[in-house]
Amino acid sequence: MSGGTGDLLAGGADGPDRLRALTSVVLDTLETAARARGGPLPAGGPDAVARRTAALCDPVLPEEGVGAEAALADLVRAVAEGAADPADPACTAHLHCPPLAVAVAAEVAGAALNPSMDSWDQAPAAGVIEELTTAALARIVHPDAPAPDALITSGGTESNLVALLLARERAAPGPLRVVTGANAHHSVHRAAWMLGLPAPVVVPCRDGRIDPAALDRTLAALDGAPALVVATAGTTDEGRIDPLPEIADIAERYGAELHVDAAYGGPLLFSERLAPLLKGLDRAVSVTFDLHKLGWQPVAAGVLAVADTTLLAPLSLRTDYLNADDDTEAGLPDLLGRSIRTTRRPDALKIAATFRALGRRGLSELVEHCVRTAEEFGRAVDARPALRRRPGPIGISTVLFRPVVADARGPEAGDAVVAEVRRTLLLDGRAVLGRAVAEDGDGHHRLWLKATLLHPVAATADLLPLLDLVAEAAERAASGEGDGGGGDSEGGGGDTAAPAEERLSP
Repeated sequence: MSGGTGDLLAGGADGPDRLRALTSVVLDTLETAARARGGPLPAGGPDAVARRTAALCDPVLPEEGVGAEAALADLVRAVAEGAADPADPACTAHLHCPPLAVAVAAEVAGAALNPSMDSWDQAPAAGVIEELTTAALARIVHPDAPAPDALITSGGTESNLVALLLARERAAPGPLRVVTGANAHHSVHRAAWMLGLPAPVVVPCRDGRIDPAALDRTLAALDGAPALVVATAGTTDEGRIDPLPEIADIAERYGAELHVDAAYGGPLLFSERLAPLLKGLDRAVSVTFDLHKLGWQPVAAGVLAVADTTLLAPLSLRTDYLNADDDTEAGLPDLLGRSIRTTRRPDALKIAATFRALGRRGLSELVEHCVRTAEEFGRAVDARPALRRRPGPIGISTVLFRPVVADARGPEAGDAVVAEVRRTLLLDGRAVLGRAVAEDGDGHHRLWLKATLLHPVAATADLLPLLDLVAEAAERAASGEGDGGGGDSEGGGGDTAAPAEERLSP
């Protein structure tokens, strides 16, 4: 290993030169590895991926180092050839977005400088950027509130946890009762458990959305106990938005507070045309809002917006080495109360770079593209005799559908065909579709294939081959020809370890 900080560090005056050379290795490897993978997912399944990855990366901690270039070439090759690539139009299973290049470039800068967002002397300018970014986001969510605020979080799970924590503190001595729909994200239940709260009261849903009449009965039964109603704007399985105005009215009538998990749907606010879908959101005391979903940021980029900055007071904490009283009185900003975490990354930097680069109009165009593409994709499903879409409107950018051959079977056998189609395409490395159990037009719950369309530039024509793949795999599964897509498929990079002479490290 050579001496000198210029050979080791990313920061300082000499760091960028070293980083430039290593970044070239990374970018070249990403390019060749994507071509070698040849699809949205590596072929062969978990065992094949594990063997190929270990061949390039094991041992991770050798006795003698192999050097930065060789280590990067091997590891980046392994992770890229073995990646689920959301930039491929056939990768649509989850709320897993392809990040924008400007956001990734900003992420590099943040990583090189490595500010820690827990004290001013570790993040002087990054703290200002975070303040500007959170102020802009807070104003988008609560445009008419006198003093809205927002925190940067690691994602929806942390945002929901902090929202329940703040509500618990306001309800003291409590106990706070959390009331949420059967469609709520699992993080709401986990947050209640972590905070020592009673298990949430679950309200039935109708067509994937909270039933207002059932919510009214539930709150009435709580007889005035402190309550937080958690609604959802963009459910994970169906993209459904709860009836927010009605829910806000009912919560207000019973003196309950409202939190909205808009991790998926929040960015609809960037669009003047789509923002009305979130009418009533501004009446929530707190809102979860993610940008590593329908915002195209690298993970993590979560937000918790609150209607009034004073609601964040319970997060205040004093520790002398980070925010001593005399330092704060002398004018040094106190960053510690901006999170439940201590050390945390400058995630606001990539968000701010994206906002500055695209502006609200540019963000609106990307959001509207995804919604429009989902509607067109849904119509394409409707036009295929071999496929059937879940009845009802498209949920933001989520389309649920299933092969018709599955309907010809009994309920369990039909669902098994749907599951087999998904696994076949996954293990062949040809498509990444999700799965969701949702109500059908006859009231019965069935298993559906799920396409969550978050690609900001892919055209509908780029997505149509997915439908051909599904129809073909369904015929095979229904006829008994499919084997689950298992085995050691050689497609998309094959299942053999790289020859020794092709590897840069021993």
